[in-house]
Amino acid sequence: MRFSVLSLSLLLLGSSTAVQAKMYKWVDENGQVHFGDRIPEQYLNKAHDEVNERGVVMKHKEAMKTPEQIAEERRLEKERKKAELAAKKQRQRDRVLLDTYTTERDLIVARDSRLEAVDSQIKLSQSIIDDSSKKVKALEEQVANIKASNREVPPDLYQRIEREKQQIKVQTRVMGDHKKRRDKIAEQFDGYVKRFKVLKAEQKAKREKLAKERGF
Repeated sequence: MRFSVLSLSLLLLGSSTAVQAKMYKWVDENGQVHFGDRIPEQYLNKAHDEVNERGVVMKHKEAMKTPEQIAEERRLEKERKKAELAAKKQRQRDRVLLDTYTTERDLIVARDSRLEAVDSQIKLSQSIIDDSSKKVKALEEQVANIKASNREVPPDLYQRIEREKQQIKVQTRVMGDHKKRRDKIAEQFDGYVKRFKVLKAEQKAKREKLAKERGF
């Protein structure tokens, strides 16, 4: 049974049974407010209230969420947790950065030291490549001379050439990896320096604010 807003008070005052019975309040698709002792089936999953004999809301029930709404809430919750985790990791990295380095100069020295170590490895690979290239050239000239004199080229000569060429391929790949690592270190420390400046500026601002509050 449904009742209009105007007849609700009369209904509640005129019947002791109605006073004791549960009454509900809901809104239809046109925005019209309804009261009744039962909620129509089409509104059961929508937001509604349980009211007392004076029409005061005693309990509120939210509308049942659609699968799309539930999926969106899960997505947002997943994004929230992801952001929280990222923020936590950033705080940990900031703490390590401040605990490890005292000044920006310390960062520059650490960066240059690591880059110097990688540069040494790059030079070593380049040296091996140059040496093997010279050997290949010499061996190939030796093969050409043997062929020019109509003699048979020893099989081990070809094998030595192949070994040196393989060495060149390996060291070229190794040197490429070293160069990538060097670029990564440089980029990483550039980020460290920028973040270090921000953190130091924040620390300074906090100290100045605290000193101002204390009247220093």
